[in-house]
Amino acid sequence: MLRVLKKNKGFDSTMFNRKKKLRVGIIDADLLDHGTRHPNLALEKISGFCKAKGHEVRLICDYGELDLKIPFFPQDSEYDVICLSQVFKFTKRPSEIDFLIKNKFIYYGGTGFLEEFNDDVKQLPTLPEEVEHHMPDYTLYDEYIKKQTGGDPKKIKRDYDDYVSYSIGFTTRGCIRHCAFCVNRELNGVYPWSPVSEFIDETRPKIYLWDDNIMAAPAGVFNQVMGNLIATGKPFQFRQGMDIRLMTDEKAVLFKNVKYYGDYIFAFDHYRLDDPVERKQVEQTIKGIEIWKKYVTRETKLYVLVAFDSQDERDIEGTFWRIQKLMEYGCLPYIMRFEEYNNSRFKTLYTQLARWCNQPSFFKKMSFRQYCIRNEEYHQGIQKKVTDGKYPKKLKFPKGFKPKPTYCACYRAMMEFEQEFPEIARRYYDLRFEDINPYKIKK
Repeated sequence: MLRVLKKNKGFDSTMFNRKKKLRVGIIDADLLDHGTRHPNLALEKISGFCKAKGHEVRLICDYGELDLKIPFFPQDSEYDVICLSQVFKFTKRPSEIDFLIKNKFIYYGGTGFLEEFNDDVKQLPTLPEEVEHHMPDYTLYDEYIKKQTGGDPKKIKRDYDDYVSYSIGFTTRGCIRHCAFCVNRELNGVYPWSPVSEFIDETRPKIYLWDDNIMAAPAGVFNQVMGNLIATGKPFQFRQGMDIRLMTDEKAVLFKNVKYYGDYIFAFDHYRLDDPVERKQVEQTIKGIEIWKKYVTRETKLYVLVAFDSQDERDIEGTFWRIQKLMEYGCLPYIMRFEEYNNSRFKTLYTQLARWCNQPSFFKKMSFRQYCIRNEEYHQGIQKKVTDGKYPKKLKFPKGFKPKPTYCACYRAMMEFEQEFPEIARRYYDLRFEDINPYKIKK
């Protein structure tokens, strides 16, 4: 039977300092709504803490398992305690779960509840120290993964590699940037958080880090973190877009020579040159890229935030401008759409830009126009043999071919924007990575 909690915002570790064995249910709300690429680290820490105290813990794999029949469920539940975490505010929960949250039957937390705390990250409940710094339970998701894949190793590798192959943690927390779109905008510095030894599982071959801004860490902290990671002998990766504005020759050489897994990922958030503050950010970003490219030839990606400052033609032009700059330095853009893009009349164009850029196999071979033409050819059912990746600027139907009366969304969005803003289209639509990139990219 579920217990009524005195306070259910966050997690009360003192409740588990008792001899009676409790049955603890864990809910990853994001996973159950839309699926996630990454495990929820907070829930893995809670699970690890509870198991160490002798309690039984299980990840709830489907809301249907709970048989949510309010008001009978709290009394009939097989669990003594349920803990729920949610990272994204757009994640949907059953109304019965919200009933249990409101009536203090469930511990809950995570950035998905920021609105409840007036979007102030400082008010969000945090894990108690003894839980925050506990070894994560990396087996928490095993049952769910087995149900989803049938235990097929190929499917596990393809869909759940982040869950089974990595040790995960924060070596530092905090940031100095105060970006308006970031949950860490109220923070003023970077400070040490967890030693690598706190979360490393020697049986797992790789490590990834969620540090907010490792590049802004004080030199002593940065060097110690990197030294500890190197000492593990395991390949590692920082998953947040690193702050390339803080790149130095020393950092570039260090990153070049470590066992780094996958793509190096940085961020290119700014494009406005008419504003002095923004212009400085752009100049620092480009300077950082230039330092980086002096030493590193491996594939490098930069997150390109779009639809934040505005959702109009100016933002579209700023997106294309950054894409061109990255082409010129042999870097790949990864479009990150701020949620307000959904309210833009260019919503479809934002989507198609993301699909073009975020698939390197297309981006490296085609201009934006060529990508849209290929989508229209697919829509029309035209099969063309392509040998060199070069597509015509205009879609030409084969002789005698009767086209469909409508264009695909991709081609239509491209055409409509070009008709309204021909100068922007003229400057950017036909740029090709292969033609502009002066660097040799190594996979």
